[in-house]
Amino acid sequence: MTQAQTQTQAELKLYTFDEFIEWYPENSTRKYELHNGVIIEVPPPAGDHTDIISFLIEVILAVLKLSGLPYRVSASVFVKTPNAKSAYLPDMLVVNRDNLKNEPLWKKQSTLIYPESVPMVIEIVSTNWQDDYYDKIRDYETMGIPEYWIVDYAALGGRKFIGNPKVPTIFVCELVDGEYVMTPFRASDLIVSPTFPQLNLTAQQIFDSAQV
Repeated sequence: MTQAQTQTQAELKLYTFDEFIEWYPENSTRKYELHNGVIIEVPPPAGDHTDIISFLIEVILAVLKLSGLPYRVSASVFVKTPNAKSAYLPDMLVVNRDNLKNEPLWKKQSTLIYPESVPMVIEIVSTNWQDDYYDKIRDYETMGIPEYWIVDYAALGGRKFIGNPKVPTIFVCELVDGEYVMTPFRASDLIVSPTFPQLNLTAQQIFDSAQV
């Protein structure tokens, strides 16, 4: 996720989730997230970033049509952490429509708080790779989201994650006994998704979707 900090240190104010939603500009063409109480502007993603999101949405939608699951795909839904100090707009997430009736913030704020509503979250890594590899993986794990993808197509993450020399990598993080187990996929590796076991997709196909 590409981000630019909205507030300078001099004017830093910590917001609750309710204050953040009240502050959020109506009909804004810009997107914002709440990171541990700090409002962050999310600039439009780069072309490669957008290509990968579009490709993954098409792939997941095709799988959904065959699965019969009551899921939808979205790129414009907030996921709020249990402590309410952060609210993220994932690059893509799968929404379980059957659980939306239990979501108190869905109708008015397009916000999900229960893991039963979010089978899968996908983040595309940008220059602020620490957010995806540290903050979001911690928060999504704490929430209990079953599956989280970190798509590091430009090999921007830390060497302890993607090797030295760095190699484009996709991590599928599966929640096992309350903790994420991170499995890396590279090049021609066939991605294994707990949510969509019928998925027939390699890491390289995802990387290639960003090439013109």
